[in-house]
Amino acid sequence: MGDQKRPVRDDNSIRCSQWIDLLDELNIGAFTVNTQLRVSRINYAALALIGQKEKEVLGRDCREVFVGVPCMVKCLLRKPDAATKRKTVREPDVCVRDEADHEHLLTRMATPIYDEQQNIVGCLTILQDHSPIADLIDRIHYEERSMKIILDSLDVGIFTVNLDGYITFFNKEAEKLSGFLREEVLGTHYTALFKDEKARQPAVMMTSAFRERALVRHRVSLSTRDGGWLPVRTHTMALKNEKGNIMGGLATLHDLTLSQQLKQAISDRYTFHDMIGKDPGMLKIFEKVSVVAETDATVLIEGNTGTGKDLLAKVIHSASRRSRGPFVKVNCAAIPENLLESELFGYVQGAFTGAVKDKPGRFNEADTGTIYLDEIGDLPLPLQAKLLRVLEEREFYPLGARHTQKVSVRIIAATNRGLNHLVEQHLFRRDLYYRLNIFRFLLPDLKNRRADIPLLIPYILRRLGAVHDERRVSLSEQTLQILLNADYPGNVRELENVLEHAMVICPENLIQPRHLPEYLQDRRTSEKRPASTTAMPQSPERDRIHDTLRQHRGHREKTAQALGISRITLWRRMKQHGLDA
Repeated sequence: MGDQKRPVRDDNSIRCSQWIDLLDELNIGAFTVNTQLRVSRINYAALALIGQKEKEVLGRDCREVFVGVPCMVKCLLRKPDAATKRKTVREPDVCVRDEADHEHLLTRMATPIYDEQQNIVGCLTILQDHSPIADLIDRIHYEERSMKIILDSLDVGIFTVNLDGYITFFNKEAEKLSGFLREEVLGTHYTALFKDEKARQPAVMMTSAFRERALVRHRVSLSTRDGGWLPVRTHTMALKNEKGNIMGGLATLHDLTLSQQLKQAISDRYTFHDMIGKDPGMLKIFEKVSVVAETDATVLIEGNTGTGKDLLAKVIHSASRRSRGPFVKVNCAAIPENLLESELFGYVQGAFTGAVKDKPGRFNEADTGTIYLDEIGDLPLPLQAKLLRVLEEREFYPLGARHTQKVSVRIIAATNRGLNHLVEQHLFRRDLYYRLNIFRFLLPDLKNRRADIPLLIPYILRRLGAVHDERRVSLSEQTLQILLNADYPGNVRELENVLEHAMVICPENLIQPRHLPEYLQDRRTSEKRPASTTAMPQSPERDRIHDTLRQHRGHREKTAQALGISRITLWRRMKQHGLDA
């Protein structure tokens, strides 16, 4: 109505009054003045804006009444020139305050009133209050901005999508969980965030939100930037506009890493996906595991300390048909030799002094499940013969018993010594080796599958962060380079220890090289020094010391004990051969 350009004719003021009443219904203030600048008509909307009553306004000079809304341009009733004659004039917006001291943003427009002879007989002024509209716009903008600030400060991942499923918002916690930056995912379809095929079906997540059904405790796998995945629980809800129409959806992402760890700790069951790796050698192992796990065949796992032999054994058990049965681990190197037989096979009452009642052994405990014989290479030769009988006949004599006991167990054996070499040295029975070596897995050293290190680091950090008060840390570029180039004689276990050490030492959320163990910092310093032009000659003694140091993860005292020499002698020979523990 304020853009009305045609002149208003008022033969007897009836038509102008109709205009004013119509504007009043639209909550637009309007008033008229005559040629003497006296107010002749005013509606309630205008009175509300100036905070006065009608009897206080009618007949008064408009310049006295509308002090708060002064004319900003040349008055149309004061000798109108060609520029203002016969046209509506819009003045700059002005701010006024009503009697309640509320601020109003007014747009003032004035148009002349003509008689039949086209003479100006008055002026119609329109006062349009933009404050409710401006306030609404500001409130919407403010609430949107506030909502983003609030959502960014929450420790739960949140993203929103439009009706087509394309991401429109991605908060900081979602960035931390996935590793993707906000600008990388905005405008992409939400299904790209999820690895599970079920979650990639639109009917599973956001479509249900559009139908106003929330998905409670729905578990999916969130894809991460490093190519891995993260177990999360999602909640979804529909986003509506002021008219109640669904405009999109919102999903929350709850990290289930800690929950999954607790569940595994309680049940001691693992899945195939707990093994991380994309190295060709590891992929072959994964492919072989999926086949072997379904059988009851005996499995031999070989690999250096820290390569994941225990984890692989648990994965095989969990994926087998014996997964509901017990998983019993026996460390053959940790039990004294004189107790090992009774520990494995049990004993009967009176078998020896102190045997006051029958006691079942580990094989009895593992009945219907799996027994995991770790460090099988340290098993004494007499017990190797008894184990061979168990493998062949699935029965054994408890210590002191006259009758055999039958068990239904699957045997998984592991060693870091290389059974074929022990056979050659006559330290391990050849026939037992062949019985164990039906399916053999050789886990590679971490330094031989360096492509897996970038996958393992974030996976370990997430798991450690869940333990250390939900901390989320990242690595500086220099720290990452040190970790990528390390040799890791302790393999994955050493990497885990290094990262946990750094998390404990680091007070911030960014791990720097100074937070790493000293031996890694020393190695970094030595790498910066010029290389010696004289190569260190190889010798059997040097190789033996080097291998023993690796076996004991650089621990000099244990290495000296294993070699049968003093620490001083070890230090002197290490210096002689150019070895650095």
